Amino acid sequence: MQYNRILLKLSGESLMGEQKYGIDTRCLESYARQIHEIAEMGIQIGIVIGGGNIFRGLSGTNKGLDRVKGDSMGMLATVINSLALSSALDNEGCKNKVLTAIRMEPIGEFYSKAKAMEYLKSGHVTIISGGTGNPYFTTDTASSLRAIEIEADAMFKGTRVDGIYTADPEKDPAATKFDKITYDEIYNRGLKVMDLTATTMCKENRLPIIVFNMDQPGNLKKVILGENIGTIVY
Repeated sequence: MQYNRILLKLSGESLMGEQKYGIDTRCLESYARQIHEIAEMGIQIGIVIGGGNIFRGLSGTNKGLDRVKGDSMGMLATVINSLALSSALDNEGCKNKVLTAIRMEPIGEFYSKAKAMEYLKSGHVTIISGGTGNPYFTTDTASSLRAIEIEADAMFKGTRVDGIYTADPEKDPAATKFDKITYDEIYNRGLKVMDLTATTMCKENRLPIIVFNMDQPGNLKKVILGENIGTIVY
């Protein structure tokens, strides 16, 4: 097994399941089971979750909200999702901690690298919420930043598709999947894997990204064990 510590990035939208808004508890429970499964293998797991199932800052800005306030609302949405995942992990008997990028004790402890590393090394799944704590940065960028800070071996981006394609496979039936792709090729092809800030951070810090379908139960363990079921960005 080539991974000791990982950063798992989950999108807020993926928590909706078949719903149009909010959190599908069945989806949440499935994620918690998969995370617990690899935690029991001894993998140290940091997690960053988006907030798009509740509120997305840019969409608020497009409707007239102040950008900074809209992004702050989006950061709070990530905290709600993080607490929901924490509760689901509790139900699985998986020890975990929620850290927040903005002070909001007692909801979660204030994030620092030292605190995150302490929990990771003690076997706690460590959920890092609140984005970067700053406006104008996405949770993709937050996940890249946190992965680099906690010295993760790789970032695992759990999505609703099974990897990176030449085009959106839900819109273009002729789209083909990449098993591996370089950061430069993502730039050159204009592929929407993550925003440019996040992708550049990963490239400059030589952090590989594995994009895979988290909605298929058991996939997280498979990709940890090296099965070729997603796309590796390097």
